[in-house]
Amino acid sequence: MEKKQLRWPFFVVNPKSYLYGEDILKLAKYTDKLAEKYDFDVLFTAQLIDLPRIIDECPHLVPCAQYMESLKPGRGMGHVLPEALAAAGVKATFLNHAENPSTVHELAATIARANEVGILTVVCADSVEEGEMIASLKPDVMVCELTSLIGTGTVAGEDYMRASAEAVKAVSPTTQVLQAAGIHSGENVYDAIKYGADGTGGTSGIVAAEDPFATLDEMFEALDRARTDFCKED
Repeated sequence: MEKKQLRWPFFVVNPKSYLYGEDILKLAKYTDKLAEKYDFDVLFTAQLIDLPRIIDECPHLVPCAQYMESLKPGRGMGHVLPEALAAAGVKATFLNHAENPSTVHELAATIARANEVGILTVVCADSVEEGEMIASLKPDVMVCELTSLIGTGTVAGEDYMRASAEAVKAVSPTTQVLQAAGIHSGENVYDAIKYGADGTGGTSGIVAAEDPFATLDEMFEALDRARTDFCKED
């Protein structure tokens, strides 16, 4: 099955476990409108139980699971089956997030299974060194984010963003780089692209904002400016 190809620059809305049910659907629908307005590829994560409704009602989003495993159809109670995600219309999955890490063996096996069923892999790494190691597994997207900054509203500096992006590209030139930890404003979004990221996005910087919709407006406008200012040839 052919994978979705993310266009530069892309965006991620990752509500984790903050939102579910009607609340996450409202955020997804608003994000869907912005994705259509600005013509961006936007990964949107949700609880597995909420993804089918988002897939049905938000056609401009790239539906993304928050986790997947390497098992195959058959025995395996309580695990997340790649074929089931693909059959439901899920196009991508996060892996190895600091809040749900994988062993190297399981990560490699899950990336391979994702390739089999046509699901994009969005794999997280902390340090530049860890990013280099994981890049050798050839994920589709690498999330370069310092674990210590997740949820703090503090963004990694230019040096880390440039060094981590360069390290990943040196090992796997086709892997796209996402900078996401601490992103909470349009300025953060613009700077992430300026410093070499292919995409950016957020969690608490969006869902915990005083006005999440206004924050998304600000972020998408900034991403649009970055697309113009740092235009890459396809």
